[in-house]
Amino acid sequence: MTVVTPKFGMGASVLRREDAAFIQGQGLYTDDIQPAGVLHGYVLRSPVAKASFTIGSTEAAKAAPGVHLVLTGKDLAHLGDLKSGVMQEQPDGTKAPTRDIPILCRDRVNYVGDAVAFVVADSRALAQDAAELIDVDYDGEDAASGTANALAEGTPLVWPELGSNRAFSYHMGDRKKTEAAFAKAAHVTRIEFVNNRLVCNYMEPRSAIGEWNVEEKRFVLTTGSQGVHSMQYILASVFKIKKGQLRVITPDVGGGFGPKSFVYREYPLVLEAAKRLGRPVKWAGDRTEHFLTDAQGRDNFVTAEMALDKDGRFLGMKVDLLANIGAYISQYGPFIPYIGVTMSTGVYDIQALDVSVTGLYTNTCPVDAYRGAGRPEAAFLLEKLVDACAHDLGLPVEEIRRRNFIRPEQFPYRTQTGRLYDTGEFEGHMERAIEQSEWKAFPERLAQSKAGGKIRGLGMATYIEACAFPGSEPAFVELNGDGTVTLKIGTQTNGQGHATAYAQFLSEKLNLDIDKIHVRQG
Repeated sequence: MTVVTPKFGMGASVLRREDAAFIQGQGLYTDDIQPAGVLHGYVLRSPVAKASFTIGSTEAAKAAPGVHLVLTGKDLAHLGDLKSGVMQEQPDGTKAPTRDIPILCRDRVNYVGDAVAFVVADSRALAQDAAELIDVDYDGEDAASGTANALAEGTPLVWPELGSNRAFSYHMGDRKKTEAAFAKAAHVTRIEFVNNRLVCNYMEPRSAIGEWNVEEKRFVLTTGSQGVHSMQYILASVFKIKKGQLRVITPDVGGGFGPKSFVYREYPLVLEAAKRLGRPVKWAGDRTEHFLTDAQGRDNFVTAEMALDKDGRFLGMKVDLLANIGAYISQYGPFIPYIGVTMSTGVYDIQALDVSVTGLYTNTCPVDAYRGAGRPEAAFLLEKLVDACAHDLGLPVEEIRRRNFIRPEQFPYRTQTGRLYDTGEFEGHMERAIEQSEWKAFPERLAQSKAGGKIRGLGMATYIEACAFPGSEPAFVELNGDGTVTLKIGTQTNGQGHATAYAQFLSEKLNLDIDKIHVRQG
């Protein structure tokens, strides 16, 4: 049967509708927006990783040219902290003790970049100059920064009242079954490695504009985000108001990758300042601030073991993962290693699994979702371990995978972490990749490269991804009098081309030219 793809429908090759404006420099990002009478904010940040502090005086800053407002932690006692909503249960069933993010630090700082004061002035430069006049006395202390040694005896405690740098811990799998598998193994391969900390580094640094509508008694926040609805909910809880008293607007976004999902301190700061001053207040972060303050990714120290029989087949797997979550619990921080370890066994038939995860406080920037949010870390761990198994046994990397893939007749397949795979043909995909990459001819290419003084490598990795989470998003389709259609949907693009994809879907379902479909997001 011949399948005809609609000209503009799903599967059709169409030009992205978003790109023309960006290519021509006509995108509208938060920092491009200049409301009438806008003032500019600057955050004074800690230069040390751990200290108690006192603020002697802010009078010089308040008297500086162009300054309209100086805020410190004591001025914001009426505001709530930024809380995480995903704390995991401990092995004993209790909730782990959390340390939330204060809008401004009150008497101690816990990482370089921690927020101490907020200054609003006629320009960012004037606000920064004034901030440097604030008298802050830091009493520095030894800090904990490393992941591998965070629980070691003698390591400074981020939160001494907790008695440990352990933020949370949980277990997955069947320990008794796994120990039995290891007891009968012909060989055990063990690896230990660091999955290093990463900074997102999106092209557009974060910025935010806060406004207060006196007549409606409503806040308006404009910021680049990955979803306005969660921001509205969290900020409403910070200000202790109803969601309807706060509107969040997201214009074009220059990259998100996870870290633009979160509510940062600058957002309630610009809103609070706007209400106090009766004028719009903008904060625009620079690249240095991005490196210091935006949620960072990964930072795991992992020990993993695989038990194998005499034929190189996997019997069981152990994982001990230390996850650095920084000085505070970020919005989804504890969830990231959890969702990652649910993918621990990947595409392999592993019948016994024992995973321990420990979240660690350190005097570093908080860690949260970044590009895959835990799942790439799981794939990296597993594939390194599988390669190490092949090396130990003297097997080709493709052969050890071939022997251990979940077989087609095993589907539907339930993993040891509870994931359900409906279908799969992993060996077939690998064989096609081997063919397409001319894998077997690699030695010839290697010899040619060596002759030319160049280094050439060859690697193999597989992964299976949990690409979406359960949930729903309302969408509304309006039929306009001129024959066009408007789609309103709550999701928010940050570069993926949603406006094109949604329009293609509607074009096919409504049998309508794609140019007659308008998409409004967020």
